[in-house]
Amino acid sequence: MDKSSKPSAVALVTGSGRNIGREIALGLAASGVAVAVNVRSSAAEGQAVVDEIIALGGKALLCVADVTDQQAVAAMMASIQAAWGRLDILVNNAAIRREAKIDDISARDWRDTLAVILDGAFFCSQAALPLLRASGRAAIINIGGMTSHTGAAERAHVVTAKAGLGGLTRALAHDLSPDGITVNCIAPGMVDTRRDTASSTAAPKHHARHHPLLGRRGTAAEIAASVVWLAGPSARFITGQTVHVNGGTYLGV
Repeated sequence: MDKSSKPSAVALVTGSGRNIGREIALGLAASGVAVAVNVRSSAAEGQAVVDEIIALGGKALLCVADVTDQQAVAAMMASIQAAWGRLDILVNNAAIRREAKIDDISARDWRDTLAVILDGAFFCSQAALPLLRASGRAAIINIGGMTSHTGAAERAHVVTAKAGLGGLTRALAHDLSPDGITVNCIAPGMVDTRRDTASSTAAPKHHARHHPLLGRRGTAAEIAASVVWLAGPSARFITGQTVHVNGGTYLGV
């Protein structure tokens, strides 16, 4: 970790060892933000992101923590405070995105999915509040999903959890507005990402049925660019919103 000077802004991105989370971490770092890179267990992937940020002249810190474990989350916030003394941006990106028929979703699969996506966002947001309140310009950004608005087959657990993020976003926007903390949700859709992992199955079946108006799928970097904008000074009058980034696949209101 590079601690040669105190950063002017610090972000925590959960689940940032690969795919959209990795690009968000890189995008924020490129904008001058120091980034705490969180992974649950894949320390090597997380360290690779940290090393990439530092090689590009940025500041980064590896935080291996399970966002469903409140004690681990509290320890992660303490490590960020010890390293940099501040936290200005929280991106709740960690997720499980497996597919299964409704008949085959076990109670454990259901709970695990909701725990990572929804409990994790709540635990991290709550634990980050002392640091975020001290920022004076803080932003929480939850990474939702298009299917929480359209629905999708074989994703009852994922759709439910991502839909819950929308509700959490609106509730926190009310609770935290007196502290000057904006809370928003970005809902990506039809994005090319690596899916052969423990937390995600192969290409979602709904991708075969949906067709972006722009004629292509999005990139993780395009989602990251939306996060950077929403976390920045130009978006301080936006809170409680869901921003759809899907190339026109779903025209949300």
